[in-house]
Amino acid sequence: MGENNDHPPGDTMTRLSRLHTLATACAAASVLTAQQVQASGFAVPELSVLGIGTANALVANPDEPGALAYNPAAIAFHPQSAWSVGALFINPYFSVRTATGKHDSDGAEWHALPLVNAAVRVDDKWALGLSVNSPFGLETRWPLGTFPELSSTAPVPLGPPLGTVTLPLSAQPTQSKAEILNFTPTVTYGITDEFSVAAGADIYWAKSAEFNSSLTSVKGDGSGWGFNLSAMYVKDALSLGLSFHSAATVSMDGYYTALNPTLVQIYQGTGGMMGIPPSQTASLDLNLPWRLQLGVRYEITDALAAEVDWTRNGWSEFDELSIDLSSGSTLVSDKNGWDDANAYRLGFTYDVREGTQLRFGYSYDETPQGDRYFTPRIPDSDRQLFSLGIAQSLGQGWGLEAGYMYVMNDERNYTGGEAYVPGGPTNGTTAYDGKYEAHAHLLGIGISKQFDAF
Repeated sequence: MGENNDHPPGDTMTRLSRLHTLATACAAASVLTAQQVQASGFAVPELSVLGIGTANALVANPDEPGALAYNPAAIAFHPQSAWSVGALFINPYFSVRTATGKHDSDGAEWHALPLVNAAVRVDDKWALGLSVNSPFGLETRWPLGTFPELSSTAPVPLGPPLGTVTLPLSAQPTQSKAEILNFTPTVTYGITDEFSVAAGADIYWAKSAEFNSSLTSVKGDGSGWGFNLSAMYVKDALSLGLSFHSAATVSMDGYYTALNPTLVQIYQGTGGMMGIPPSQTASLDLNLPWRLQLGVRYEITDALAAEVDWTRNGWSEFDELSIDLSSGSTLVSDKNGWDDANAYRLGFTYDVREGTQLRFGYSYDETPQGDRYFTPRIPDSDRQLFSLGIAQSLGQGWGLEAGYMYVMNDERNYTGGEAYVPGGPTNGTTAYDGKYEAHAHLLGIGISKQFDAF
């Protein structure tokens, strides 16, 4: 009599239970690293074309319409209403050198983001403002095989009807893409001729989010809101500015899909015993950080002004992340462990002649991403920003402006604090060992109009 290949039901269920643990770990790793796209500090602080030219040192600027997105209280010191429409174009570059060689992130070459600002003077005390920009977002795409420790597979005997299947032990992050728009309506009040305050809402719309791995895909969108407060004091050549944006939670609904054909076959062939259908809805709450900015500006001459800003970003708001599936299970519930981080900014404006202004800036931004939870979804590091810009009056209140910024990230030689165990967590382990490099080119262009509203 030939060999009996049937497996007792209990033995099959034991294997399914082990495979369920493995599949959940793989899926959890892929989604967890994906959502840390936002937690690793990839903010986009460029809120206007003026900001691109001055390295975002604008929280104490009472003169230029492009500074309103950084401190709405400045509207009280503008004799006219104004609006500006522009676009920010970002060309990022990421690369990593691992044991398999050098790999470039194969994302889109250019990303376009809106820069819209408007301020309307209601009377000599009150004013209304609105800004539309994209303060958070990125895109990275790592080819399969970039991280060799995540390419191992293992045979898993399941018994009839599937037999023995070969399954990847881990998920490699591939594409990460996120775009979050912020709509900021504000109200400004001039308390005295020298001091003003403003308050408003931050309405966030995650218009698209896509996080893929070699095993799974998560896509979704959502919204959330917070508030902002600001103040400005102007006395002769000196001005002081303060701006605060609260933390916010973006509630996202999306779709989880198993991409690996073997996983799909297992899900379907076991009649749902795995507990994770190959496709189902998912939800998560994404916590965005608070931001505090302080600035000092001084008009050195009638033509030249300099500003120094300090920014504190509250990335520690990403303390915990939970992703729930429609099947009733929690795919991820884990700590993030990011730190609050500082940015130091220096900006200059120089009026070459009436109607023509040059802009220069420098900024040093600290990364909040330590080694403990490092992920290549965001190969972040400390960075320096160098910028320049120009504005030209076109007459009758019209103006044209442009700016350029170069972002230079420090090289990061990462070695995981813990050895990677196949099928286990990947963040902060040797699975992502490598030398990471990054830089970016930013271009901005816009048109503006100043007019009397009362």
